[in-house]
Amino acid sequence: MQIHEITAQAGSHKRRKRVGRGESSGHGKTCGRGHKGYKARSGPGPHPLHEGGQMPVFRRLPKRGFSNAEFRRRFEIVNIGELQRRFDDGQEVTIELLRQCRLVQGNPPRVKILADGKLTKKLTVEAHAISAAAKQAIEQAGGSVRLVELPDPAVQWKLKRGKGGQQQRVSRLEKKKQQRQAAEN
Repeated sequence: MQIHEITAQAGSHKRRKRVGRGESSGHGKTCGRGHKGYKARSGPGPHPLHEGGQMPVFRRLPKRGFSNAEFRRRFEIVNIGELQRRFDDGQEVTIELLRQCRLVQGNPPRVKILADGKLTKKLTVEAHAISAAAKQAIEQAGGSVRLVELPDPAVQWKLKRGKGGQQQRVSRLEKKKQQRQAAEN
């Protein structure tokens, strides 16, 4: 065989390693796993991040700072070209209607209208956010835009954890003080 005769097929069908078929096969006895230890046993083997007793990298790295991921605002994007294609002239396009048409997902979906495409139909569009170009295109077609106010994510987070919108907890000592005052009166 010459070097110019080697093709993509040469070496593409490598014979598989048949382990546990006797010493003369080259893969008998320990079957290429070495002697004893975690990696020689049956089962899934060591965890991919295991470092053999050394302090793992995710514990060596410092964890400080603030992540704004909890308060990030993600919007479902709807272009005015989609509104032109899916809705009739004079129709009111609500967030619930967009969800039924499967243009947006999420619970509850946050909708932003963008100006990709052309709009000739007169539509009343309800959304959480809208680009200036999309608003101008809807109003030029004779339609109108109604913005739905987004709840503040920080307030939602506090309410979810029982920290906001409620009175602060009264300490045990303050409760006793209030009880004494109520008994005196």
